[in-house]
Amino acid sequence: MTPQLIELLKSVDTPTVCNAIEVAEGQRGFNRFTRGTMLSSAPKGGAMVGYARTAKIAAVAPPTEPPEVIKARRMAYYRYMAEGLRPAVAVVEDLDYPDAIGAYWGEINTTVHKGFGLSGALTNGVMRDLGDLPDGFPVVAGSIGPSHGFVHVREIDVPVTVFGLEIQPGELVHADRHGAVIIEENILPRLETAIRKLLQTEQLILAPARAPGFNFEKFEAAWFEFEKSRT
Repeated sequence: MTPQLIELLKSVDTPTVCNAIEVAEGQRGFNRFTRGTMLSSAPKGGAMVGYARTAKIAAVAPPTEPPEVIKARRMAYYRYMAEGLRPAVAVVEDLDYPDAIGAYWGEINTTVHKGFGLSGALTNGVMRDLGDLPDGFPVVAGSIGPSHGFVHVREIDVPVTVFGLEIQPGELVHADRHGAVIIEENILPRLETAIRKLLQTEQLILAPARAPGFNFEKFEAAWFEFEKSRT
């Protein structure tokens, strides 16, 4: 992960990264991406990129452990989020999903996490305070709601599942309004070249299609060049 690659990843959307992984692998079939429709707090705010800092929460029912245990785990959670490799993304599984009600990601919590230097949050849970969340810290969530319920931290630094995507602590996440994808370590050496090749190849179709006088014959010629460039 070079600074140049980080900036490139921030500049493209998650579908582009998915396509670029296929280019890097030379085939279709990878499946490390979310399923279903997710919601973004900043649809036009660009992508979040970072190593996963993971946790699990719940909110429908009050915690059954002693208050001092809950408080200690909460502080351990924040210490964990404040540490580790950067860039980083908070990836938090809500154990109440699909019936999550606890809006963990509101104005205060997002501002704290941004202050810790995280790039954003990915969750199957709930967000709120839309319009008051800090710039530069997107949240990609499962739903929007008004209350935090009995939200409390259950586990820290563990594998989590968000919209069908299993994520290990420390895995590289790319997410935006389309959902999220894991960029596996073996792809990184080839990813920058793959992204640039993909963007260049797409123009073989997009440029003619956007030009005046586009028709089937021009499409056919463009598609021939497009297919040739992919082999």
